[in-house]
Amino acid sequence: MLASDWPCATWTDRPKSELRGQKSEVRPQKLVFWFLCSVFCLSGCRPRQIIRPTPQMGIEPEFWVRVLLLDDAKQCTINGGFSFEVVDARTQTRKARFDREDLPAKVEVSAGKITIAGQTLETSQALICPDEPHILSLNGQQYRGKLKLIINADSSSFDAINLVPLEPYLAGVVGAEMPDYWEPEALKAQAIAARTYCLYIKRRFGQKRPWDVSATQLNQVYIGVKAESAQVWDAVNSTHGEILFCRQPAGAEGIFPTYYSAVCGGHTESSEYVFGDSFESLRGVDCPYCKDVARLDLLFWPMAQFEQSDVTARLMQRFPELKPLGEIVNIKPAKQSDYGAFARLTSVQLTGSTGKSHFLRAEDLRLAIDPGGQKLKSTICLIVKWDGKWAFLAGRGWGHGVGMCQHGAEGMARQGKNARAILQHYYPGSKITKVY
Repeated sequence: MLASDWPCATWTDRPKSELRGQKSEVRPQKLVFWFLCSVFCLSGCRPRQIIRPTPQMGIEPEFWVRVLLLDDAKQCTINGGFSFEVVDARTQTRKARFDREDLPAKVEVSAGKITIAGQTLETSQALICPDEPHILSLNGQQYRGKLKLIINADSSSFDAINLVPLEPYLAGVVGAEMPDYWEPEALKAQAIAARTYCLYIKRRFGQKRPWDVSATQLNQVYIGVKAESAQVWDAVNSTHGEILFCRQPAGAEGIFPTYYSAVCGGHTESSEYVFGDSFESLRGVDCPYCKDVARLDLLFWPMAQFEQSDVTARLMQRFPELKPLGEIVNIKPAKQSDYGAFARLTSVQLTGSTGKSHFLRAEDLRLAIDPGGQKLKSTICLIVKWDGKWAFLAGRGWGHGVGMCQHGAEGMARQGKNARAILQHYYPGSKITKVY
C-alpha cells in the first residue's frame, strides 16, 4: 500500500469527550503518539510521484528514437535528481561524471567544444547517460533515455537530441497529443498511430540527418515524462510493438505515415491533396463523430485576419520562388474537396503585383501564414480581402485533416468502438501488425 493510500486523521477522530467540550486527561506518551501519527498522516496524504524505470534500454538500435529537442542552442541547463556520465559519442570513451551535488549544470560551447558546468570536454559530440531510472532533466523538463549534444558547423551552437527507446518515447507523445482522461480505446488508437508514424519518419528521413523526429507538431508533440500517466502507460503497454501496414503504391504491404489531426470538421482529407503522397489507407472518410466531442470554438473557429504585407513577407520567407510575384494581391481557390456542408481548400492560386501567378498547396499557405495554427486552424475556410487585410472566414476544424481525427476517435470510443475499429475507419484497408 502506498503512503497516500493510508487513511488521514480527521477532527472526528478526536476523543468524544473533547468534542463535547469535556476535559480529558492526555498523558505525555499519548501526546508523542498523536504527534507522530499526525506527522505520518500529513506526509502520507500528499500525492507522491512514482518514477517508473525506463523500459527497453537494451532494445535493438532500430527501435531507439532520436528526438530533436533543441536546435541551434547557445546554452541549456541539465538539472534534476539523477547523476550522469558523459562519454564521447563517437569513441564511447568516458569524459566526465556529474553527481547530484554538481547539478544544475550549465551546458555551453567553448572553442568548438562542449562545456558542462565549466568543464570543457574534448569532443564535439557528447552523450549524456543518466543513472537509473535513466531520466534526465533538460531546462526543467524530464526525458527518459540519453541526451546527445552535437556541435554545429558554426562551432558556436549545438543541437540537443534525446535518444530514447520507442515505448517510453510513445508515453511522452500519447499524453501530449491526447488528454489522458479520454477513453482507453481512443488512447490505444493514438498509441498505435503514433508508433507507426514515428517508425515511418525514422526510416524515411533518419538516415539523412542526426535525428529522426522533432519534438514539436512538425512531427508529433513529445514532452517526455510530463505527459506520462497510468492511463497513458496502459495504452502504450497494451499495444506494445503494434503498428499499421497498408498496401503500398507498388502493391506490397508496408508501413505508411499515419497522419492525424485534432478535429477534421466532419470529413477527413486524402493525403495526396495535402502532403502529395498517395497511400491506399490515407484517403478521406466521413467523420460524424468529432462534432459530438470537440469544443465549439474548435469545430467552428472565428475569423482570422492578417496584414497583407505580413502575408506576403511570410510567404516569401518560406517559399523564395514566389519573390518574382511581388506583393500578393489576390488569393483564390484553385482546387477544393466538396463535402456538401463545407469544402476544404487543397490548392490556391496566388497573384502578385507584377501580374505573375503561382499555385500553392492550401496547407502550405496556411502553415506559412500561421505556423502554429493557433488562428488559421485549417483550410476549411473562405479567403477574402477585409479592410486592407486578408481574412479567413467560416473556418471549420483544426489541423490538416488527414488520417485519424483525434476528437473523432474519442467520439467513436464513447460509442463503444475499440481501437481496431477506430483505426480501420480512419485508415481504411490498414492492418495492425506486431513488429516486436
